[in-house]
Amino acid sequence: MKDNLVSIITPVYNAKDYLSEAIESVINQSWKNWELILIDDCSDDGSDELIRQFMKDEDRIVYIRMEENSGAAKTRNIGLEKANGRYIAFLDSDDVWKPRKLEMQLDLMKKINSPFVFTSYRYMLSDSSLTDKVARAPKKIDYEGLLKNTIIGCSTVLIDREIIGDFRMTNVRKGQDTATWLKLLKKVEFAHGIYDDLVDYRISSTSLSHNKWGAIKRTWNTYRNIEKLSFLKSCYVFCFYAFNAVKKRVKREK
Repeated sequence: MKDNLVSIITPVYNAKDYLSEAIESVINQSWKNWELILIDDCSDDGSDELIRQFMKDEDRIVYIRMEENSGAAKTRNIGLEKANGRYIAFLDSDDVWKPRKLEMQLDLMKKINSPFVFTSYRYMLSDSSLTDKVARAPKKIDYEGLLKNTIIGCSTVLIDREIIGDFRMTNVRKGQDTATWLKLLKKVEFAHGIYDDLVDYRISSTSLSHNKWGAIKRTWNTYRNIEKLSFLKSCYVFCFYAFNAVKKRVKREK
């Protein structure tokens, strides 16, 4: 494990349309000590060729191709196994980081001695235009708080493995990120948020309804089948989750 190295893990599946933006946002980071591990989950759209083009000029990119399509959890876990850095970040292949994302997170980690930091994120449309909607990170959140408000976006986190220990993503097809953050919050008291929106999170206006119902199913499954909450406790925290989910979608910057 290399001190001060950030290992960035990105699953890739037919992501050619947006992948360049994601990779360039890593290359443009003010923090330069990183490795980008791209795990190709059997793409057939030319994503592999795009990655190899970047690798010609950038030796900090690591390319891994899965033998069979396995989903985001397994690909991220392959990335975790290969990661050399003390610090772990995740970046979805269609999201974009602001240039000081890693620098600001590392500064906060060292300032308050926190092994788990995340940021606010701004919603971005499929054409890369930014909206005025921001999911604003609280100053800190604990296990109970995250049950009620799934505010931690996968592309926003930075984790210090030296303090938090080795970990793997919960192996489910959907919602593995929130399940993993809940697992980590059983090890540490709080995850600490950065107010600035340092990640642009891509959404499709045509898929919002589908995503909403999918998120409801994933969240309920996390409560009942992963966290093993009682039915009554699940209903209780779900009411808070639903309220916060609506608030995230409609909140606009003033």
